[in-house]
Amino acid sequence: MLEKPVHVLFLCTHNSARSILAEAVLNHIGQGRFKAFSAGSSPRDNQQPNPMALRTLESVGISTDGLRSKTWDEFATADAPHMDLVITVCDNAAGEVCPFWPGQPATAHWGYADPSAIDGTDTQKMDAFRQTLFAIKRRLELLTSLPAAGVERLMLEKSARDLAQS
Repeated sequence: MLEKPVHVLFLCTHNSARSILAEAVLNHIGQGRFKAFSAGSSPRDNQQPNPMALRTLESVGISTDGLRSKTWDEFATADAPHMDLVITVCDNAAGEVCPFWPGQPATAHWGYADPSAIDGTDTQKMDAFRQTLFAIKRRLELLTSLPAAGVERLMLEKSARDLAQS
């Protein structure tokens, strides 16, 4: 095991669905090797995690304790945790100018359709959240399976970008 966990920040526009799902899943499966965080480029005033995102996580036994929507400004300060990898998970955040991240972390973009944008019944909406959760989980399982000795900045960045093609 690495001496300290690899810190991963998942970014999306509002930090209410995809980035929240990714944060919770990686903290659940990261086995102490990874510590996940999430943030949004422009969360709405009083933004909260999407209730369907929370229900989807709970339905598969992943804790939602401590999950909250927050701005990426929290992670661009001098006293914020140092990020090793920053992954955008929605198309809007991928095209935005990110703040300066101390330590120049590796970056990647893993685009997912917004499950909260689905029109339909609650069942159809929950299906969209489950599909997004499982797509995120599949990539994160590949990321967490990387050997500890190989988790260096350049290798991690290349691997994260390669996983975007899976």
